[in-house]
Amino acid sequence: MISIITPVYNGEKFIESCLQVVIDQNYLEVEHIILDGGSSDKTVDIIKEKANQYPHIRWVSEKDRGQSDAINKGISMAKGQIIGVLNVDDFYEPNVINRVCNIFKFLPEPSLIVGNCNILNQQDKLISINKPNRLQTLSLLLERRVNNGTIDASFPVNPSAYFYHKSLHEKIGLYKVEEHYVMDLDFLLKAVSSSHVKYFNETWGNYRYYPGTKTFDDSARGNSLSRIKQLFDDYIKTLSLMEQWQIWIARNMNFILLKIFYFYKYPERLPESIRQRLTKYSQTY
Repeated sequence: MISIITPVYNGEKFIESCLQVVIDQNYLEVEHIILDGGSSDKTVDIIKEKANQYPHIRWVSEKDRGQSDAINKGISMAKGQIIGVLNVDDFYEPNVINRVCNIFKFLPEPSLIVGNCNILNQQDKLISINKPNRLQTLSLLLERRVNNGTIDASFPVNPSAYFYHKSLHEKIGLYKVEEHYVMDLDFLLKAVSSSHVKYFNETWGNYRYYPGTKTFDDSARGNSLSRIKQLFDDYIKTLSLMEQWQIWIARNMNFILLKIFYFYKYPERLPESIRQRLTKYSQTY
């Protein structure tokens, strides 16, 4: 069974289509867990109506401490061995759940699988396609480019395009409740280093990125880069000294190469102490 988890708060604009997109997947072994944070609009009424028609929809409506807390509640409720997180305003491509569950039949636990994701604007026009095909810890930590407020290339930009074994949380813990903006990146950094990761060059998810959404507005205020930098720096501190050294070298490679070229061209400008050491080394070897 696969468990799709959707956190929502005052999401009447998208909740019906979100529920319908899972229904339209036509996969029998699925449950859709809706975690409503105590909405004051018509969200709960729409959920109730759909849940009365479709028994695979399970839902709770109560105050929570934010998106991470809601997702964690969904994980604790999940009966499936496979987890997918579908934000209320995002959606899957047709037949994705069937495709994903077939892939998991042949994978060891815990595994994380990642596909491509369409990034859409407010009119559902395609902005770009995220193809995160470099899913190694070093590649993720070195990826500093930001495209439309999200990390480009290496990182999956949205959970609608990745799925994983529920058992992965036994190794890495749950989502950080105190984190409200980069909880996905924090999860992925831990997941990539603790699971069997496989990328598929197939489009699975659709991510709406437009004014009024949390990620867009945080980026527009200029906060995204500093949050990402802090997350990366904190994570690097948990690595071994050798791994930290490798990351430092990789990050500064251009600077190092420029220095080597400069002093190769102007060896007389090398500090005296370094020239003496190099001379001694050359005489020894």
